[in-house]
Amino acid sequence: MTQNIACPSPAGKIELRTVSQPFDSVPHQSVLFTQYLNDPLSLEHFYPSAVAKPLDVAERIPDVLSHYTIDRGCLCDALDEFNRDTGSGERTFDNINLLREPETVAVVTGQQAGLFTGPLYTIYKALSAVKMAECLSKTGRKAVPVFWIATEDHDFDEVSKASVRGKDCRIDDFSYRPVGLVSDVPVGDISVDDSISETIKRMMADLPSTEFSADLEGSLRDAYAPGEQFGLAFAKLLATLFSGCGLILIDPMRPKIKELAAPIYIEAIKHAETIVAGLTERSRELVDAGFHAQVLAEDDYFPLFWHTDAGKRTALRRSSNGRFRSKADRREFSLAELAGIAAGEPERFSPGVMLRPVVQDFLLPTVCYLGGGAEIAYFAQNSEVYRVLQRPVTPILHRQSFTVIERKFVKTMEQYGLNFADLFAGRAEIRKRIVDEHLSPDTPRLFADVEERFNTELNRLDRELSQIDSTLADNLATRRRKILYHISALREKAYNAHIRRDEMLERRIDAMFDTLLPNGGLQERTLNIATFLNSYGSYFVEWMLAAVDLDDHGHRVVYL
Repeated sequence: MTQNIACPSPAGKIELRTVSQPFDSVPHQSVLFTQYLNDPLSLEHFYPSAVAKPLDVAERIPDVLSHYTIDRGCLCDALDEFNRDTGSGERTFDNINLLREPETVAVVTGQQAGLFTGPLYTIYKALSAVKMAECLSKTGRKAVPVFWIATEDHDFDEVSKASVRGKDCRIDDFSYRPVGLVSDVPVGDISVDDSISETIKRMMADLPSTEFSADLEGSLRDAYAPGEQFGLAFAKLLATLFSGCGLILIDPMRPKIKELAAPIYIEAIKHAETIVAGLTERSRELVDAGFHAQVLAEDDYFPLFWHTDAGKRTALRRSSNGRFRSKADRREFSLAELAGIAAGEPERFSPGVMLRPVVQDFLLPTVCYLGGGAEIAYFAQNSEVYRVLQRPVTPILHRQSFTVIERKFVKTMEQYGLNFADLFAGRAEIRKRIVDEHLSPDTPRLFADVEERFNTELNRLDRELSQIDSTLADNLATRRRKILYHISALREKAYNAHIRRDEMLERRIDAMFDTLLPNGGLQERTLNIATFLNSYGSYFVEWMLAAVDLDDHGHRVVYL
């Protein structure tokens, strides 16, 4: 499926061409994920609220609203306060006011608070939620997009890196680690220190200088100012990028949000043993169905994390005496004691990955969640948590997935007859193809002739040796493999030599792979949006929003 989309640009107009690439052909995708994309209703046992088409979620709205018990006034007051702290645009506050109305539902997505917003898929999640809310609104429903910032996560190494394409078209990683960082503290609580300035300086120096560079650097420095909390810095930059989209940001660590979440924490604590049993059984069902269990819920698993007096987030595990012990401070509790603490001090807890979606959907009138492949797989398991806690199971839709191919790479691909799917064969195979088809068509024929002659003569020798001594024939077979291996290696060297003779072509091939499939994976999993903001400014966000088509279940390749 190909689409052409006209968009505004610094030069007036630009036409985006989008091509859908089925996920079945994209390497490293799980069977569960691809089956869910292709036929979600066939997996109804694992996804009780699965829908055939995105807009079918509208049929769930009455059920969502009937189960929603949170005081919308208190929720929206907390959202208003946080989004004013982030500097969100006026459309966001219009949407917060719309969320106060009892008929309004939320289209939810979320991600960890990655450095400078982390990999591109974070941006694509937000765009997907914005587009889904717009689509529901056009049908007469009241819907708003909400982005849940996972500030409670405590693995700072996971969120401390941003990768950009530098002046030499290589992918460079920039890490930030504040001085004196304490491990296992929720990332939302970590303070940005003065060293962030040097990280921004080095990254901007690595990027080519453009008409948009100054604005990009200004946005980064405004959001990630020394003294700011890491989670709020992430939120400020996201608010800047989506200032005109009406995206509502939510930080689950805010005290008012914690207070609202207390009842679902208490229910999860009371039913912890049943949750573990349900997750264990669901894991078995997934394995029996030919899929992988997503989270190993052992007998001592507990669905909530404990926050110590020192501010560390740590797992709670069931002890042999039936009580629950904190791994960090070794405190022990009964379930009744934990429930009592959750009622009076909900900030002491944060949900684990299996409980988090249920908490989100308790706090928000969620009509659907937009997630990636891993989250879709998780939902096959944590639908059991919804069942145990008697909550309506939220349908998960796949967020839009993109690879952006700029004009310079389009030219290279057109010149050598390549499409995006061809690149999955790998850099070495593409070099071979270019040599075979464009640089030296005689080379592969020559190697093929040599291999054929070797095999012909070795077959003659094999027949003769077999009559003399069978062990000689076995020895010949081993040597044949070695001979053919060395011919193959020589062929590879010849291909590389051909490419090296054209240094410009070698650089073009390397730049193409480094940008389109960095580290051998999809672009969106490595590159930070700074690469494209530096080249195209805020237009890039507009273009990608225009390219979102939630009815397309494939990976969308966008040609600029």
